[in-house]
Order: sequence, then structure tokens, then C-alpha cells
Amino acid sequence: MSFRERLEEIRTGFTAPFWVANVTQLFERLAYYGATAVLAIYLSEQLHFSKELTGWMMGIFGFVVWFLPVLGGTLADRFGFRRALMFAYLVMTIGYFLLGSVSAPWIQAARHALTDKWLVLGVLMIPALGAAVVKPCVAGTTARASAESVRSIGYSIYYTLVNVGGTLGPVMAWLVRTRLGMENVFRVSALSMFLMFCVTLVFFREPAQSGEQKVASVAAAIKNMFVVLGNLRFVLFLLIFSSFFVVFWQEFISAPLFLRGYVDPNANADLLLAIDGLTVICFQILVSYLTRKIPAFSAMTLGLLISSLSWLILAFHPTTVGFIVTLVVLAFGEITQSARYYEYVSRLAPPGQEGLYMGYAFVPIAIGYFIAGPLGGYLLHYFGDVLHRPQQMWWVVTAVGIAGAVLMVVYDKVFKPGEAKGGQEAA
Repeated sequence: MSFRERLEEIRTGFTAPFWVANVTQLFERLAYYGATAVLAIYLSEQLHFSKELTGWMMGIFGFVVWFLPVLGGTLADRFGFRRALMFAYLVMTIGYFLLGSVSAPWIQAARHALTDKWLVLGVLMIPALGAAVVKPCVAGTTARASAESVRSIGYSIYYTLVNVGGTLGPVMAWLVRTRLGMENVFRVSALSMFLMFCVTLVFFREPAQSGEQKVASVAAAIKNMFVVLGNLRFVLFLLIFSSFFVVFWQEFISAPLFLRGYVDPNANADLLLAIDGLTVICFQILVSYLTRKIPAFSAMTLGLLISSLSWLILAFHPTTVGFIVTLVVLAFGEITQSARYYEYVSRLAPPGQEGLYMGYAFVPIAIGYFIAGPLGGYLLHYFGDVLHRPQQMWWVVTAVGIAGAVLMVVYDKVFKPGEAKGGQEAA
């Protein structure tokens, strides 16, 4: 096939819903990472929550965002991608707007009645619910609205736009925060989501079914959950690999507070968080090429180790430059493991249950967030406020990651995942 023929195949291989869904996903990620880039700082500096409470809030928020896609996909299948996306974008519009309005006069009665802790926690659950529905909708639309010959390219476009949104989100947050105030970061995220609701309403049409079987009910999805949980080997893997995300999510939880609290109170932590996404965009192809011959399980373990050791840079050099270098190395660890992780999960699944198991690929991300939040808040308080040696907290974060890497090696030796499926590499 000539280059021109391949371009024509790409041009005609995607139906309109593919482009509409993926463009809205770009803006959804921009809104999500923009809000997340300032969320810890907002809770700590604007609402005056303690470091521990800020960590708990972030952990619960992240857990809901990344765990509910397990059921969000079922809801999307049942009610249709168009209605599910419209629901998600409208819910996120309301949630982000309320989050940016906590200090507004009209909400003060609710603050006094519920207290800031419970009001903010309840408000955080609103955009978290929307974000959990968007991801399976867009991924499912990408599958349905792409011809088989270009489906892999479709997912490459999908992941690229996710990373573009993840890079632009912190930049948006910095621009809005420095010019309009931190609360307006959430309002801009709300505006972005409302525009995507309108785009979905006007332009998105339900993609063809492609003959796939839909889940009958939410009850069936819950039943499937117990099927997965019955595979103790798989559950053990999910728990062990959660250590990567315990380490990784410190980027959004404790790192911004550490930078502004103990390095430079005027640091643009939100803007600097764009370095991660930018590094992924620039080096994803190169790193994937260089690690292509490394077995998937080994690549995942290596990625976990790289990301864990990255925090030692900040331990030895607690400076803004040290923070930047840390994020770059952290991103290299992310790149090393990310694609291979999904490869491993798909091959570890029993025959005929690949789709079911792939739905649980988000679970370690959720568990990691849930642990990372309280852990980061506690470490900030103990090493910063009590011991007055804040940089030592990164030794603990690194130790968690190294312990996870050791457990990965033990898991590999005990279960020998590389020998699964008739000698094919399942790791």
C-alpha cells in the first residue's frame, strides 16, 4: 500500500463520532488536569485545610475518578454514548462551577450547615462522577467509529489528545490563576465542560454497534466484578502494581504543596506540572522503540523503579530546578510502563474474558490515588511541620516504590506470568 493510499484509508477510516468524541475528550482532560493542578493548593491555601485533610480529599477524589469507569462503561452501554457523554459533561460543569464557588456569598449557608470539610467533599464527588463516565465513552466510541484497518491509529490519536489535554491543563490553570484568581480555574473548567456538552448535543451521533454484545444491566456488571475478584492472582497483581500510582500521584498531591511550602512560596507549581505531559508527548515514541524488546512485565517493573527513584532528586536538591528534573524522570518512568501495562493485563486475562479484565486496568490507578492522598498529606505534616526536615519525606515515597518493585520481581518468580498462554509472553 502506497503512502497516499494509507492517508486515504486514514481519512475515510474514521466516522464523525470519532472526531467529536476525541476533541471533547481533549477539552475534558484540559479541564480535569487544570483543576487538579491547583486543587491541592486550593484546598490548603485558600480553604485552609490541613495537609492531612487535603491529602484525604485528593485521595478520595482520585479514587472515585479512576474506580468508577468500571461501572461507567456499563452505564454508557446501557444508555448510549451520546446520552452518557452529555450527562457527564453537564455534571462536570456543575461540579467544577460549585468547586470554584465555595467562597461565594450565595453558598455560605451551606458552608455553615455542612462545614467546609463535608461540603467540599460532596462537591468533589460531582466532577469525579462525570470524569469516570467520559473515559469509557470515548474509548468505546473510538472502537466503534474506527475501521478495523485504522483502529490502532485511532487509539494512538486518542492517547495523544489525552496527553495534549494533560499538558495544556496546567498551563491553562497557571494563566487563569495568575490573572483571574484560583477560584476561576475551576470556573474555566466548568465553561469548557459546558461547551463540550453543547458540542456533544449538536454534533455527536451514536456510533454503530459493530455487533458487540452489551451488558444487560448494572447488576450484571457488579456480578462480573466478583468474577474478576475471584482470580486471586490477578487481584494480587493489581494490589502490587498500585504502588506505582502511590508514587506517581504525589506529583499532584504532595509535590505542589512541598514546592510552595518549603522551597518557594511563589512557585508556579501548576505551570510546572505541564512538564510531565510535555515529556510524554516528546519521548513516548522514542522510549517505546528503545524498550520494545524488553518483556512487558520487566518494563513495568523498570518504569516503577525509575519513577520511584525520581523523587530522590528532590530529596537531594529541594529546589525548583530539582522539582523540574524530578518531573522529567518521573515521566520517563511513566512512559516505560504505561503501554506495556495494558498489554500485560490483556494477556493475563483468561480466554474470552479480555474485555472484562481490561475494564479493571484502572483499579490500581484508583487504589494508588486513594493511598497516595493520605500518605502524602501525612508525610508533609510529619517531616515538614513536626521534624522540620521536609525533603526527607521523599525517601519514604521512594521506599514505597522500591518495595513495590521488589514485590513485582517476587510475583514474577512465583507465578511466572511469562510462561502463561502456551508459552506466549503474558508479562
